Amino acid sequence: MTTRRYVLGAVATALAVPAFAIAATAQETIKIGEINSYTRLPAFTQPYRNGWELAVEEINTAGGVLGRRLEVVSRDDNGKPTDAVKIAEELVSRDDVVMLAGTFFSHIGLAVTDFALQKQVMFIAAEPLSDAVTWAKGNRYTFRLRPNTTMQAAMLAEQAARLPATRWATIAPNYKYGQDAVAAFKAELQKRKPEVEFVAEQWPALFKIDAGAEAQALANANPEAIYNVTFGGDLAKFVREGKLRGLFEGREVVSLLSGEPEYLDALKDEAPDGWIVTGYPWYAIDTPEHRAFVNAYRAKFNDYPRLGSVVGYNTFRAIAAIIEKAGSTDTDKMIAAAEGITVDSPTGPFTFRAIDHQATMGAYVGRTAVKDGRGIMVDWFYADGADYMPSDDEIKRLRAGN
Repeated sequence: MTTRRYVLGAVATALAVPAFAIAATAQETIKIGEINSYTRLPAFTQPYRNGWELAVEEINTAGGVLGRRLEVVSRDDNGKPTDAVKIAEELVSRDDVVMLAGTFFSHIGLAVTDFALQKQVMFIAAEPLSDAVTWAKGNRYTFRLRPNTTMQAAMLAEQAARLPATRWATIAPNYKYGQDAVAAFKAELQKRKPEVEFVAEQWPALFKIDAGAEAQALANANPEAIYNVTFGGDLAKFVREGKLRGLFEGREVVSLLSGEPEYLDALKDEAPDGWIVTGYPWYAIDTPEHRAFVNAYRAKFNDYPRLGSVVGYNTFRAIAAIIEKAGSTDTDKMIAAAEGITVDSPTGPFTFRAIDHQATMGAYVGRTAVKDGRGIMVDWFYADGADYMPSDDEIKRLRAGN
């Protein structure tokens, strides 16, 4: 959506109402209910908040949506599905939001997905990665922005299949996201390289990893390569303990999300070297759209963006585009507008597919390295999410009955 269109829309609205009504109309807002685990995972959710705040500021400065300002009513779910559902109910019934957005953890995203179906309210799932959000548990009211676990696992499996390794081990947090991520990687890798076998699995509880024991168990299985799904503090502990035990020496590691600055930066010079990862090399992406985003982000926050920043920004840019296209905040009209809509973003355009409401937003794939005392991504490329989707027939099977 261009600035010119926003401005023209605002002018048209002002001209269309009587003078006595202008003051009241100007104060009306379009309320979006936003839910996320701000206190539970601030390393990702604070940059995410910064991203959506930047997007909303730009949208409102340019005239808003349908001549009205976007207003975000944001709440913290404390990392608990029950809290998220209670908050969603309050946002809809008390705060009169027209749409819900956000969530990070997959089990919370799935809880709000079910709420959206039960209450028939539109939900843009920004960050949860579980396939089920748009597939097995998907519904007409729920859309998802980020590439899911199968999409990102397929991106990594494509690279992993080129390695000589055939004996693999896995480690992942023992909840829906980790389970999906391991199952998807296994299926995608064995599809590309049938001789692969998985000789060990470790399933630490989320954020309660006994990293020394987990690393030793993997070493005892003597795999040729490791697929890692741990993140946040668990990832930092796993990297440190694995290095102490020589777990990574002579072994390839393929690691979901580990190239994201949220997690890589925290490791500083302890960052792993040579891992194949998905991530966000913000410092090396040289396109006009991305440069403009980074400059605006730095100007507002005096900081550099993380992947969460892009997710937050893209989420609310998409919300504005959907409402603008719908010409209304009516739920059915917004759903119709969202199906098949293409949205421009700092990382390139993405489309919300009509068949499953999954966005085609992609991810950056590359290897980790250490430079000037910090972890970075090198030899990276952008993997378009549209290229890593199951067939339409498979999607229909997964969504059967939903």
